Amino acid sequence: MSFSLDVKAEIVSKKIVSPCCVKAACYAVACFAKYFDGRGIVLQTEVESVAQFAKKMFHLCDIQGTIEARERASGVIYEFSVKQPEAVEQMLQMFGHNGNETTLRIHPENFSCERCYHAFISAAFLCGGTITDPEKEYSLEFLTPKFSLARDYEAMLAEREFQPHRTLRRGTSVIYIKASERIENLLAYMGAGKAAMTIMNSRMFKEVRNNSNRISNCEAANISKRVQASVQVKKAVRYLDDQGRLEMLSQPLQKAAEMRLRYPEYTLSQLAEAFDPPLSKSGLSHQLKKIIDIAKALQERNENA
Repeated sequence: MSFSLDVKAEIVSKKIVSPCCVKAACYAVACFAKYFDGRGIVLQTEVESVAQFAKKMFHLCDIQGTIEARERASGVIYEFSVKQPEAVEQMLQMFGHNGNETTLRIHPENFSCERCYHAFISAAFLCGGTITDPEKEYSLEFLTPKFSLARDYEAMLAEREFQPHRTLRRGTSVIYIKASERIENLLAYMGAGKAAMTIMNSRMFKEVRNNSNRISNCEAANISKRVQASVQVKKAVRYLDDQGRLEMLSQPLQKAAEMRLRYPEYTLSQLAEAFDPPLSKSGLSHQLKKIIDIAKALQERNENA
């Protein structure tokens, strides 16, 4: 199964007990259905357990719906619907809608406690949500063609500090969240604790891997600098030796040149410690730089002669 299906399976497995929260879950099904008006509601989903969830929630509210499996080229579509006139009238009365609204807005009176919002947001994800595999990217989305509903729903998520954003994609409103920590929090809020832990583990693994890469890159850069410095000194010493000027250097500089050639793989700190008595890192760096400068000056004089 995809990660999105795993999340929906986890949400469906949670029980909604309070009647007010069951009503809120039904309200989300209605809002995120294909249509919700005087004709009733029709919810289309590729996940059979989601259709069964919708039917169960409405049944707990004494509203009977039906499920029909329809074959499509892309696979089976499960259609949950409430179309019987008496059931439709009962449903509209329960939600405080008349069925003739030109725009669908979320009615706050359908929420009696904070758990009602948990149920509504969870059911909204079941009906109109999707989430990307965290191994690829962090992205959780809710889709609806209803503009006013999308705006109200975005505000609901924002009030709970999930930091949603909204855009329009091929005529469909998309409310999305990209921040991994906000997605973790929302999954936990919807009752998908296992999925939230999966996101957290993925994020921590990526952070460790990125830190390791940064450390490796830093170490590689330091090694490269060390090698370049060692090569520069070696070239300078060889040039001075070829010109018969190496023995004309002061004893400290001759010793520094000798030690650099003897231990080319040492860091500057390690090389300074190898002297007897040990030198300071800055002192040794000054000596090596002086050797390079002397060789460079001699080379320039010879080229200009």
